Amino acid sequence: MVINRAGRRVPRVVNGSPQEPYCGVGGFRPQGHGAAALIRTAADYPADGDKRVADLETVLRQAGIRDGATLSTHHHFRNGDLIANALFDAAARLGLRDLVWFPSSCFPCHAPIIEHMNSGVVRRIESGLNGTVGDWVSRGNMRGTGVVRSHGGRAQAISDGEVHIDLAVVAAPAADAFGNCNGTHGPNPCGPIGFSAVDARYADRVAVVTDHLVPFPCLPADIDGKLVDHVVEVERVGDPSKIVFGTTRITEDLVKLRIASLAASFAREAGIIRDGWSFQSGASGIALAITRYLAQMMREMNVRARFVQAGSTSMVAELLQEGLTDYVLDGQSFDMDGILSLRDDPRHVATSAYSSYDYHAKGDFMRFVDAVFLGATEVDLDFNANVATHSDGLLLHGVGGWQNCLSSPNTILIVPSRRRGGPVIVEKVTTLCGPGELVDAVVTERGIAVHPRRDDLREAVKGSGLPLCSLEEIRAAALADGGDRPAADLGDEVVAVIKWVDGTLIDSVRRVNG
Repeated sequence: MVINRAGRRVPRVVNGSPQEPYCGVGGFRPQGHGAAALIRTAADYPADGDKRVADLETVLRQAGIRDGATLSTHHHFRNGDLIANALFDAAARLGLRDLVWFPSSCFPCHAPIIEHMNSGVVRRIESGLNGTVGDWVSRGNMRGTGVVRSHGGRAQAISDGEVHIDLAVVAAPAADAFGNCNGTHGPNPCGPIGFSAVDARYADRVAVVTDHLVPFPCLPADIDGKLVDHVVEVERVGDPSKIVFGTTRITEDLVKLRIASLAASFAREAGIIRDGWSFQSGASGIALAITRYLAQMMREMNVRARFVQAGSTSMVAELLQEGLTDYVLDGQSFDMDGILSLRDDPRHVATSAYSSYDYHAKGDFMRFVDAVFLGATEVDLDFNANVATHSDGLLLHGVGGWQNCLSSPNTILIVPSRRRGGPVIVEKVTTLCGPGELVDAVVTERGIAVHPRRDDLREAVKGSGLPLCSLEEIRAAALADGGDRPAADLGDEVVAVIKWVDGTLIDSVRRVNG
């Protein structure tokens, strides 16, 4: 173990691979060349262009998958995904062992993977670890070490060659026999499938799984058939009704509505909202309420956004239809209105984590986003934030695009002062996911804390009547309301690591006792 620049103990080696400890924002400079895809020839594929095979077992056999291989899937169907479990069921039937699952995220619907880990089919997961799977890993049950990356960090790991994918499996709502596919057509659309874009580019083998096969060409082609080796038809690729999961519903909680109102008002009074601005507000209950308040303010100010960076929702689609934004740049859809808007409106454009979030690229997309409104499970007195675990240490959330959004010029965290029986503002975060120097303000129902380095924001809102205060004051008031929660009961074993956007290790997650 070594102490990194953030003062966190992290391992030098994870799953047999040497690691770089976090060395500060912008402190790591990668060297050399990135990954390259295998050279293929058209002569090795069917002369008629038809790449269909019978099932996933056939894919695994024809792809030459062996014990220890890395298999990737995407999560655009969220809790409605039907392909990842089917993939590992097929692997189990073939007697494969010690596989690495490398999804863009996992959800409660993936709990059956635990049985495959217990039986030895799957050795470890490298992904955000949520719900049942995250709880299971937190208690030291997985044989390998979990590696938690942001969406952009995942793309970085693939494109840099840190992670090599033997087989990428793309769940596609519409496809042709050549492998062209998209996520917006067919009976079970999920929206963009851009999380698979980098997988399809660099994996040794790529399989498209669809329940809606159309004659060539399948257009628009989110994944180009020239990158695809196999096409499999199944009865159903996913359940769109379960894309709306967890927090992706607008809040009706009065405390959360106050937080949303304060956050939007802060953006207005600070001069962030102006004609041609841009923002990202996510799909949590509070974030959806913020979008509603921002829309009302833009109407009152007679301004429009140049673009909204989104996981798209009905509310974002309404902004586009009303003319409050010129474009929506969409990495994933969170409801059917968002999916249909992407399908039907040319101003609603699909993006990928590879293009918008990969930090090892020629520039940073998020610097064009004027403000981001993000949640957190904990924020400490130095503005450091945690999104992966709760204060009890359990891995119950993925990092998602949260880390990547911190490079926005105005990063605003929106959190209640208390949650799960204790204050959200803590002395030191249980798990460090984002450094406080990249957080510009924290908004709670008790008031707004502006980072000490942002004198410009404090000066801009002076005299506005907004309740400015310190994080120490917010924490003290929350403690007076109900006390603190007990300290997490953690062992010494590292069950997972948290990667920073540049591939370095920013923190370790230790086993939860009991």
